[in-house]
Amino acid sequence: MVSPAIALAFLPLLLTLIIRYRYFFVLLYRAVLIRWVRDCLTGLSREERAFQYILTHATPGDVQSILDTFDHWCSKVEFISNIGPKKGHKHTHTLTHLSSSCEHCPITVLELGTHCGYSTVRIARSLPIGARIYSVEMDEGNARVAEKIIRLAGFDEDMVELIVRPSDEVIPRLREDFGVERLDLVFMDHWKRCYLPDLQLLEGSGLLGEGSIILADNVIFPGAPNFLRHARSSGLYEVRVHRATLEYIRGIRDGMAELTFLGIK
Repeated sequence: MVSPAIALAFLPLLLTLIIRYRYFFVLLYRAVLIRWVRDCLTGLSREERAFQYILTHATPGDVQSILDTFDHWCSKVEFISNIGPKKGHKHTHTLTHLSSSCEHCPITVLELGTHCGYSTVRIARSLPIGARIYSVEMDEGNARVAEKIIRLAGFDEDMVELIVRPSDEVIPRLREDFGVERLDLVFMDHWKRCYLPDLQLLEGSGLLGEGSIILADNVIFPGAPNFLRHARSSGLYEVRVHRATLEYIRGIRDGMAELTFLGIK
C-alpha cells in the first residue's frame, strides 16, 4: 500500500509528464481509443466511416470539396494520418514546379501507401493532362475505399492506377508489368520501416533519373532515421527536410523529406 505522502511526492512529476506529453495523449485518445470504440459500435472500419462521411458531405467531382471534407473529418471527427493541408501545400508546390520544369512528357508518379486516397487526389489535381500515377496499397480494405474516393474526385484509371500489392513486390516489376521507364516523383507514406528498403529498390531499378524527386512523409514522427541517414550519406541525393507538425495534431513535431536524385556517379 503506497502511503499518501509518497503519492503526493510523485504528483508534481506526474503532472509535469502529463503537460509535457499532452499532445501524445491526445493522439493516443483520437487514433486508438476512439477508433476502437467506433469499430465496435459501427461494425465498419475507420476508413469506411471516412468514406461514408465524404460521400454525404462532399460534392462529387469537386476535388477541393472532397479534400476539405476529408480534412474536417480527420481533425474534428476521427484521426487518420494523411499528409494533411499544411504539408500538402509543400507537396503541391513541388508538383507544380515539377510539372513546369519537366523536359519530357508525360510525368510519371509512384505513390507508396495509398491508404484512403487523400494524397492520391492531392497529387492528381496538381498534375498536367497525360500524367500518370501508380498508387500502391497492400491492404485490400483500404484500397477499396481509396478507389471509391479517387473516382468520386473524378480521376479515372487512365490517370490513377491502383495496385494492390506490397511495395517490395511492385517496384522491381514496374518496368516489366507497367511499362514504366522513368519515375519523376515518388511519394512515400506507407510503413516507415519500408522507406529505406524501398528507396534502395528504386535505386537498383534504374527508374530514377537525374532530377527525380522522392518525397517522404513523417520522417521525424514516427520517424525514419535509417532512411534519412542513407539519403544523406549516399551522395545520390540533395536532401531537404521540411519541418512541420503532425497532421491534425498540433504540438507534435514532424517533417517531410525531399530528396532530389543527382544520378549515379
